Amino acid sequence: MTDNNPCKKNDLAYRQIHLDFHTSEHIGSVGQLFDGEQFARTLFDSGVNSVTCFARCHHGMLYFDSKKFPERVHPGLRNKNLLKEQIQACHQHGIRVPVYITVQWDYYTAMHHPEWLCMNEDGSISGWKPYQAGFYANLCVNTGYLDFLKQQTAEVLEMFDVDGIFFDIVKTVDCSCTTCRKIMTDLGLEPSDKEQRMKFADISINRFKQEMTSFVREYNKDCSVFYNTGHVDHTIRNSLDAYTHLELESLPGGGWGYIHFPITMRYARNLGKDCIGMTGKFHTTWGDFHSFKNLPALQFEVFHMLALNAGCSIGDQLEPDGKLSQPVYDLIGKVYHSVAEKEPWCVNAKAVTEIGVLVNEGHVGHGQGGIDAPSVGVAKMLQEGSYQFDFIDSNTDFSKYNLIILPDAVALNEKMQKALQTYLDKGGKILASYRSGLSRGQFVSDFGVSVLPDQTTDPVTKEEVSGKAYAHNAYADYILPQEAMARGLDSVHYVMYIKGLQVKATKGGNVLAKTYRSYFNRDYKHFCSHNQTPATDQVEYDAIVQTKNTIYYAHPVFSIYAKKAPLWCKKMVFNGIDLLLGKKLITHNGPSTVITTLNDQENEKRLVLHVLHYIPERRCSDMDIIEDVIPLYHLNVKIVTERHITDVVLVPEGKKTDYIYKGNTLEFTIPYVSGHSMVEIDYE
Repeated sequence: MTDNNPCKKNDLAYRQIHLDFHTSEHIGSVGQLFDGEQFARTLFDSGVNSVTCFARCHHGMLYFDSKKFPERVHPGLRNKNLLKEQIQACHQHGIRVPVYITVQWDYYTAMHHPEWLCMNEDGSISGWKPYQAGFYANLCVNTGYLDFLKQQTAEVLEMFDVDGIFFDIVKTVDCSCTTCRKIMTDLGLEPSDKEQRMKFADISINRFKQEMTSFVREYNKDCSVFYNTGHVDHTIRNSLDAYTHLELESLPGGGWGYIHFPITMRYARNLGKDCIGMTGKFHTTWGDFHSFKNLPALQFEVFHMLALNAGCSIGDQLEPDGKLSQPVYDLIGKVYHSVAEKEPWCVNAKAVTEIGVLVNEGHVGHGQGGIDAPSVGVAKMLQEGSYQFDFIDSNTDFSKYNLIILPDAVALNEKMQKALQTYLDKGGKILASYRSGLSRGQFVSDFGVSVLPDQTTDPVTKEEVSGKAYAHNAYADYILPQEAMARGLDSVHYVMYIKGLQVKATKGGNVLAKTYRSYFNRDYKHFCSHNQTPATDQVEYDAIVQTKNTIYYAHPVFSIYAKKAPLWCKKMVFNGIDLLLGKKLITHNGPSTVITTLNDQENEKRLVLHVLHYIPERRCSDMDIIEDVIPLYHLNVKIVTERHITDVVLVPEGKKTDYIYKGNTLEFTIPYVSGHSMVEIDYE
């Protein structure tokens, strides 16, 4: 082993491979073509500097010569030293090798130890049915399984020079197994109450992570430790010190989509941990053997990670014979060699932002479906408008932001209320919509509105209709934008597909737009044409209201945008943002498909602008596709900055460009953008 083994350093590896090896016990001759030097050389030649290799997979198979658990060694494994030789060969080429250990999915364990399985409240097995093809039964970390997991982890740490441990499938599970019921009862919790069970489930998984990290540290003081659940939200704060870094699994073709990663990363990058983004080389998702992602798609996904202050990880799966696919690593190499050139402008870069989007801490999402519609809508709007923003929670320093957005349904706990009021008292600005900040029928912050006592209800269900999407837009109403809200729009009625909260302006609230009724709500007795009934000139309630430091939208504008993307909703939101912000950080003359991010490398005294232009298309029913790169020419950019600018350079090309810096506004032109461009902006 050479002295340049990166496992001895704490630096973030920017070019990683997550090498799945979930291999059925029914497949023989496993690893028969593995050659350590060829394996490591293929990775090295592709620019890879870290690869996660497998100790135990979801099938429950081990890929090393286990003395403690020989019965779990893959029966078809030809080379019992597979993991050892992977590590040794990679270290000789300066490549880190974190080791993968599955946690809550393990088919062998599920079959041999059913007493360790999580149980649903109806007594069925959690996550799996007896005749389902797959290994998705959830194991309970409160049972004897934990002792086995510790022993298996200890053996790995004792046998190998481990750079890191990647614990996979570590999620909050609603479990009613005998062990959990007993522990809950002992703690004074009622197991039959789902809310109390979920509280206990959160306590359990957080305690598990803390305990496992402490256990790992008994054997290795320096290796990285990560727990993967396919998503990151505010609940991770309760166990954050158990992690050395964060990895955001987000394969666009695997159910996450292209909006999941930027939302989660814009939150995770502020948690004080190094972050890695994870996509895959697969056309769709994990286990899509012999498939290849289009090069432009892989470039976009990886370069987007750099733009959002993350290192990069590309998922692959080693085929059973143990030989890496050369075409796969030719593809990866084309991307990672470019990443290596761009890295100097990404290391220790911090995002420069102007807007904080407050997450709904009452909404807890796990796994791929962990993003609510308001978050999707606001992220898409702000990204398309080239606003610079973070997703934040009540533990964030609000003073960093010129504007905070509360999208549609943010329930404010006492801590958040106090923090927002302090923020407003110090001159901060808030844009809120629909039910954000509403508690028991009243707004806890002064948005200049009060809720009308009579809300429209469905005549059959008797439920309020606001905020709900109905077939044929049955309860749609209309906004007539005027004055500041009409910028970029015609002065006509615009449909709001989902009815808003019926409010009226209070003293101090300036009405910027009103809501107009339709002739009638659509039902089987009253309907007009194919969809919603057209507008009348009768005002129904106030739609957009401004106070000194706030603007409130009565409609769930972000949920509407997530569902139907009406341009007029986006423009009215942008008009409100601009009223509150004044000058925005970045403006350009390109299309809304351009993504911009601005980062600061304080040690180098330079800002770095990332410009991405890739256009996902829905070419098939299952997912969005990126196949082509459509270049942009002569992109004019303006950046508002207090820095004293000394130079503007296109990087990594090193080509200086002319610029004008006047009145705190920097202006320059990028001659050509082919997918991804970076601009170094030096200051003193």
